[in-house]
Amino acid sequence: MGAGGRMSAPNGKTEEKTNPLQKVPTSKPPFSVGDVKKAIPPHCFQRSLVRSFSYVVYDLILVAIMYYVATTYINLLPSPYSYIAWPIYWICQGCVCTGIWVIAHECGHHAFSDYQLVDDTVGLILHSALMVPYFSWKYSHRRHHSNTGSLERDEVFVPKPKSQLGWYSKYLNNPPGRVITLTITLTLGWPLYLAFNVSGRHYDRFACHYDPYGPIYNNRERLQIFLSDAGVLGASYLLYRIALVKGLAWLVCIYGVPLLIVNGFLVLITYLQHTHPSLPHYDSTEWDWLRGALATCDRDYGVLNKVFHNITDTHVVHHLFSNMPHYHAMEATKAVKPLLGDYYQFDGTPVVKAMWREAKECIYVEKDEAAAQGTGIFWYKNKL
Repeated sequence: MGAGGRMSAPNGKTEEKTNPLQKVPTSKPPFSVGDVKKAIPPHCFQRSLVRSFSYVVYDLILVAIMYYVATTYINLLPSPYSYIAWPIYWICQGCVCTGIWVIAHECGHHAFSDYQLVDDTVGLILHSALMVPYFSWKYSHRRHHSNTGSLERDEVFVPKPKSQLGWYSKYLNNPPGRVITLTITLTLGWPLYLAFNVSGRHYDRFACHYDPYGPIYNNRERLQIFLSDAGVLGASYLLYRIALVKGLAWLVCIYGVPLLIVNGFLVLITYLQHTHPSLPHYDSTEWDWLRGALATCDRDYGVLNKVFHNITDTHVVHHLFSNMPHYHAMEATKAVKPLLGDYYQFDGTPVVKAMWREAKECIYVEKDEAAAQGTGIFWYKNKL
């Protein structure tokens, strides 16, 4: 079997699961990551500087057009129509800026071009513009990819066992409580994660993405954390100067609310990719990289899949080969699905319905009751 070839699925099936809640297999896969790579056409691993930049330019043109329309025409509309136009602008601008965020994320994976300096320069500029500490998140996110599905070493949305839940959890395990939890998560979850490591991996001391000397980073990375902080501070100062000229209300309407939407989508996308009743987590006695990488879920956001550069519906292959450009990920996903078989998880449940279901069903994790005693496989539970 050569590169670009096909392998049959382990169970002989190539069709997608009819029940997305069916648990994925937890036994060691009958294929290796090398086998998966051979199933993908070789050109899918090729990065094009020109093509990657074309997506940046395209997104920035859309941002500029929407900025021009909003600042030129919305205030000319009669009040009832302007109240409708502003939310439309916020949503559309937030969605396109989420796509820009995804491209910067791709730079952090060295998937933008063959040149590390180019990737880091583009990523630093784009992420700083969106108030993200580029290198800080790049390194913590890299560790997330290296430890996906590990209860001890994963970096984000690490579920807790029932015994470690807060005292307030039982009071939030109801519809009003879930509304409160989801609202806080989508609006404040991203800045709380960056500043206080909320929902992140447990460290023995305070962990913060802005702290070069924090436990998240090693000595070789600290200088670049300072650079990330400088990028965010520079962007903050620029916004401050704009607010002095244009006013705070103008800045909130043009930049602030779309940024909130970007942050909300970022948290939602990541949450739904790694939180699903069918996905296992592993402790150190059971975890290995391949099974952890496969413990992720592709989702369907409709037209937003393209706006978000398919980070939503090609996440499984992204975890297997994170340096693959997004514009090849769809082809690669189609190529590996027959080989992955039941190890591939896709859930086309509408996003809002899926978000509510996961918030209801995925409260904590417990050991697999059906597995042999002592096996370190954990599944989501919700009985408090």
